[in-house]
Amino acid sequence: MHPRELRIEDFAYALPLERIAQYPLAERDASKLLVCDHNGIQDQHFADIPQLLPPGTLLVLNDTKVVKARLAFKRSSGAIIECFILQPDEGRPMEHALGDRATSNWWAMVGNAKRWKAGEVLRSVQLDGLVVERMESTGPDHLLRFSWQGDASFAEVLQGAGRIPLPPYMMREVDPADEERYNTVFAREAGSVAAPTASLHFTEDILGRLLRHGTRGAQVTLHVGAGTFLPVRSERMSEHAMHREQVSIPRSTVHELRAALVDRRPIVPVGTTALRTIESLCWFGDDLLRGETSGAMHIDQWRPYDPPAGETLASLDAVLHWLEATGNTAVTGDTALLIAPGYHFRLATGLITNFHQPGSTLLLLVAAFLVERWKQVYSHALSKGYRFLSYGDASLLWRAQ
Repeated sequence: MHPRELRIEDFAYALPLERIAQYPLAERDASKLLVCDHNGIQDQHFADIPQLLPPGTLLVLNDTKVVKARLAFKRSSGAIIECFILQPDEGRPMEHALGDRATSNWWAMVGNAKRWKAGEVLRSVQLDGLVVERMESTGPDHLLRFSWQGDASFAEVLQGAGRIPLPPYMMREVDPADEERYNTVFAREAGSVAAPTASLHFTEDILGRLLRHGTRGAQVTLHVGAGTFLPVRSERMSEHAMHREQVSIPRSTVHELRAALVDRRPIVPVGTTALRTIESLCWFGDDLLRGETSGAMHIDQWRPYDPPAGETLASLDAVLHWLEATGNTAVTGDTALLIAPGYHFRLATGLITNFHQPGSTLLLLVAAFLVERWKQVYSHALSKGYRFLSYGDASLLWRAQ
């Protein structure tokens, strides 16, 4: 069956509200860790992860950083309008748009949008001199122009005026601790509106122990968009439009992936975002082999269900040749890759991830990775008291062969 024909109701399960973690544990690495491999399912602790990965494993980390993407503005009547920024206008790179000064245009979701009159300029609740006006609307999204006084960058404006965008299933107000705990210890590249949550469990101590144990590390950047929380509302996946997210993969990471592939060492992305990034990289290499691109990476959601142009090693070599020929230090672009049962993985052999919402594209990815074992994993996690979703517990999954 082609993934277009999958019914999302086949990837649902009952998730009690009390199992959704509302707060992080006191220590990042104190969570449980479910391990699923050829021996079955075992219950471990995340702090033991260095001993659970074979020496030589290549661990792929997403170094994106969550920005304070929720902004509150006030109408002249006193009514509050909340803006949740999504992505820069015209597909500009996040790092460029966050560096804007004086004005910056962004697509956003707007709460109480019907109460915002045409032409009305709103003033920030938190930051004097910051105003916003609505330029146009397309369905639920609105193009907004932010303007402010002074020489601050837009990143600095967000830091002063915004709030951390906790997921909608965390039914509480933002806590001051969330600014630290809803980011990873290695977060570097600002641009996400949601955390790469599997990485939240890592501490500096664990990263050090992993290196001493012989684990290698590589970084990618995928700026997580709000679309990661959008439920699949269509009956079949053919009618679902996958969200598009900006990515960057440095040349050093491509070399690390190639070396691990040649040496047949495990490649374990941390989180669905890192996995989608490295798999997208292979399809960009395929586009290069076919002569279908010469610039930035753009992967559509169904593109990877066509036959590959060649072996995965050839795709990575094509990427490295392109980097050398162009003088670029990284592959940049975006991906809308939808990984669902029927997808053939090209690089990832293991996956560290949290437990995902019923009927979500993230759960589809896990189901593709584990095949039918995903049901056993989730049933086990529910029966053993695991905490679910962003601040929940973790799993180490080895791909079904």
